[in-house]
Amino acid sequence: MSKHLQGRVALVTGAGRGVGRGIALELARQGADVVVNDLGASLDGKAEAEQPGAAVVAEIQAMGGRAVVDGGSVASWDDAQRMVDLAIKTFGRIDIVVNNAGILRDVMFHRMGEAEFDDVMAVHIKGSFNVSRAAAPHFKAQNSGVFVHMTSTSGLIGNFGQANYSAAKLGVVALSKSIALDMQKFGVRSNAVAPFAWTRMIDSIPAETPEQKKRVEGLKKLDADKVAPFVVGLCCDGASHVSGQVFGVRNNEIYLFSQPRPIRSAHRSEGWTPDSVLEQAIPMLQSDFYALDRSGDVFTWDPV
Repeated sequence: MSKHLQGRVALVTGAGRGVGRGIALELARQGADVVVNDLGASLDGKAEAEQPGAAVVAEIQAMGGRAVVDGGSVASWDDAQRMVDLAIKTFGRIDIVVNNAGILRDVMFHRMGEAEFDDVMAVHIKGSFNVSRAAAPHFKAQNSGVFVHMTSTSGLIGNFGQANYSAAKLGVVALSKSIALDMQKFGVRSNAVAPFAWTRMIDSIPAETPEQKKRVEGLKKLDADKVAPFVVGLCCDGASHVSGQVFGVRNNEIYLFSQPRPIRSAHRSEGWTPDSVLEQAIPMLQSDFYALDRSGDVFTWDPV
């Protein structure tokens, strides 16, 4: 069987565990050389002694592939530059960037502190920008390149206690679309993927009430490795026409998400006053208002 990514070089952030690990391994199976970035950090972003990225490199090498570990932080501009430089120094080029690194600092909004907000933004938004920006000049020079950014239904739909994470993950969608627009003339594409997976990122969800326990049992059915084939497919030449899109992967289901577009309008030739807004505009529009749904309210069926 031919390997779709033979001769390509990929950088995957947060690739020591979970979704990132599965993507790194699948990229290698398809022939790519892989820079396995992982800070070796806890969910709140604090460094740990364990370096899981090295174990993933060993797995890739055991299957006959080539890989190198990077322990830098995506939140650092300089570290992001170094991890792209490592790809070029080790393998001669960079073709694929998968922005997967993430942390959680879940807390209800009225109790959320500045550090809890800033730390999540630093990894998800600034980190995705830093790594993408480090690779962009190389993609431009070679007139090709692929970005895949991990978003979340916490941002696309909503969740309790995740104002920081939700804002960051919806921002990732806008970043991906902007990259797709700005770099399309250089043959570069950019897409966002919302992975549904049971990983340590969601292992901390409370399971105290019967409803919570039922939800957690459903989430445990979500296989992190099921995300990788679709992400790697997006990196292949056969998907060279796919850019600026938002997808989801939930075990054996693949989704294309909608993007914000006007769905209803109200017009008044003489203009609006607060009174006419209340009396006419809002009643005209409210039949299409969205409920305060969470991700679990929309995805109500068991994974298949």
